[in-house]
Amino acid sequence: MTDGSLGFIHRFEPGPDAAHPLLLLHGTGGNEADLVPLGRMLAPDAALLSPRGAVSENGMPRFFRRLAEGVFDEADLRRRTGDLAGFVAAARDRYGLGAPVALGFSNGANIAAALLMLQPETLAGAVLIRPMVPFAEPPAADLAGRPVLILSGAMDPIVPVENARRLAAQLSAAGAQVEHRILPAGHGLSQADLDRAADWLRDLEIPHAA
Repeated sequence: MTDGSLGFIHRFEPGPDAAHPLLLLHGTGGNEADLVPLGRMLAPDAALLSPRGAVSENGMPRFFRRLAEGVFDEADLRRRTGDLAGFVAAARDRYGLGAPVALGFSNGANIAAALLMLQPETLAGAVLIRPMVPFAEPPAADLAGRPVLILSGAMDPIVPVENARRLAAQLSAAGAQVEHRILPAGHGLSQADLDRAADWLRDLEIPHAA
């Protein structure tokens, strides 16, 4: 069911495992329904929390503004990251959820990376599909032991592999346990993404959050 409260239009799908929910973060032009089938397929028992990005770019929802393709409005990104962290905290309280693992694609993966750097307590981990470095200068963060899976496309015309490698290095330097896979794909989702994400989520071991 779609809900317009808590600061974001969002969809919440309950599941047997509310302690390890997925936070679904869509790409540019997506909405709160886009990744729900993917989330249910990858983590059948997880509760699913899926907000719609609050920024409109030519009518397409996004989670933060950009100045050009690949050039982010970092001031807006910082503000929107704070807004999203507040939403997650309110949703955890309302729905009785543990700290979520983010599953983000493209623009959604970028704000998930920003959450890890700016509000690391918000997430228990993250699957970042086609992300890029969110900040020119990475904020200091303590991500000790936080599991992160980065899935890049070797033929991605939008995100150079070198950029994704830099993000992986920044998160690793902050203490995250990063796995970075470069897959034979472009910017879109591939079966290889689905297979690796499903295996990674299934093997994930996260202590139950309060």
